[in-house]
Amino acid sequence: MSLYEQQVSPTITSTLLSSESAKEQLLEDCEELWKQMEECQNRLMLQETETLPGSDPKLSLLMKKVKALTAELNQWQKRKPEILTMNPDVLVALGRDQLQKLNHDLEMVLSTVHAKNTKLKQDLVREQQWLEEQQQLIDSLNQTEEEISNQVIQFSEKRAFQELKSKMLKIKAYKDKILNALGEFLEEHFPLPEDAGTAKKKRRSSEEPDVQLITLHEVLESLIHKLINTPYDPYITITASVWSPYIELLLRYGIALRHPEDPHRIRLENFHQ
Repeated sequence: MSLYEQQVSPTITSTLLSSESAKEQLLEDCEELWKQMEECQNRLMLQETETLPGSDPKLSLLMKKVKALTAELNQWQKRKPEILTMNPDVLVALGRDQLQKLNHDLEMVLSTVHAKNTKLKQDLVREQQWLEEQQQLIDSLNQTEEEISNQVIQFSEKRAFQELKSKMLKIKAYKDKILNALGEFLEEHFPLPEDAGTAKKKRRSSEEPDVQLITLHEVLESLIHKLINTPYDPYITITASVWSPYIELLLRYGIALRHPEDPHRIRLENFHQ
């Protein structure tokens, strides 16, 4: 039952005509009006068939048409709109039929709107799921990028440290090799003096202590270490343990330099500059 049928009281609906009866009544009224219109049309046709003056038949015909249209316009302006039928049963039946059609149309529109809303909700759920998946993917990519960046940084630092350590070991090995070669060369070509002077030393007073001479290799190592460790004060003091010919050799060949103010101090030449 439609909304209109629920609102109409039982006393009225019991006396209403069916929709078919109302349609038949309206058709009868329309046929009656149509007959009246045909009669009016026939009258107009008869008026148009009247003889026209020979001077200007077209102008006369147009003037008559203007008069007929003006009269018809005046009649329509004076006439008030009339309802085809005044039978309340017919009007109520027609109104109920129109309300039923309107209710059916509105129900169709409502069903369409519900279907669109359902589809929109489904689309919204799918879009939200897609958005969540994309957000998870972005988070995963950001985490992976951060991990890779940390690995690259750690790998770069570790690799640089390993390379630096390897270079230091190579330099140290080369240094030891050079020092060993230098020691062997100096030991072979510049040995310590033999014990020839021991007799002279014995002839000295017994109170004078014996001095242990150091090799030329040890003198050069002392000069190198002093220059590297304290470059602001690279001079060493010449003691009695340094054989004087070694000092003269170093000074003569430009390997060492004497202090300008203290002749008992020498330094290594700056070969690295």
